Amino acid sequence: MPITDWPVDERPRERLLKQGAAALSDAELLAIFLRTGLPGKSAVDLARELVQRFGSLTGLFAASRQDFCAVAGMGEAKFAQLQAVLEMSRRALGEEIAERDALVSPELVRDYLRLHLAGLGHEVFLSLFLDAQNRVIAREELFRGTLTQTSVYPREVVKRALHHNAAAIIFAHNHPSGVSEPSNADQLLTQALKSALALVDVRVLDHFVVAGSAVMSFAERGMV
Repeated sequence: MPITDWPVDERPRERLLKQGAAALSDAELLAIFLRTGLPGKSAVDLARELVQRFGSLTGLFAASRQDFCAVAGMGEAKFAQLQAVLEMSRRALGEEIAERDALVSPELVRDYLRLHLAGLGHEVFLSLFLDAQNRVIAREELFRGTLTQTSVYPREVVKRALHHNAAAIIFAHNHPSGVSEPSNADQLLTQALKSALALVDVRVLDHFVVAGSAVMSFAERGMV
């Protein structure tokens, strides 16, 4: 049954306007983005199938152009629209954390990192460079590796911190395996980076590990 035949109070768009976006399920939010379904399949039905196919919204957002367009009813136009929405979200969050003290906005930083790192099939190591008020002044993807290993060089990190005249830094990398627990190598690397940056008076505030929707903080574990 098409959504236009549903009772008005049950339609996703009308519910969003009346109750707010947070009241809707993942599939209902996605259905509003899709706008239309397929013959014999409502937009909500199609949205549920997409979430199931890719495992989650995170998986859907990280889907390649080829995989996304392979789904019946999807295509390059919808893929482009989805990527535009994601990039606007990243930029909006980026603007917000640039205006706030990162130490008092940990959830905002987490959301920002999820949008950049969750769902990637390869490991990425990035740095958020901060000023003396702990506001983000730059973000850089410093290293990119394979599924299980990334080579990170402290000397290069120090050079980039000096380039941005950073007073502090937050590190983050993803675990494509889906396990957010830091490895021994992650812990050793964090301490090596902290020691190298201390020589140029740059503080390491945190190191986050992103695995799907989970984000682990070294600082919260007392590991920085």
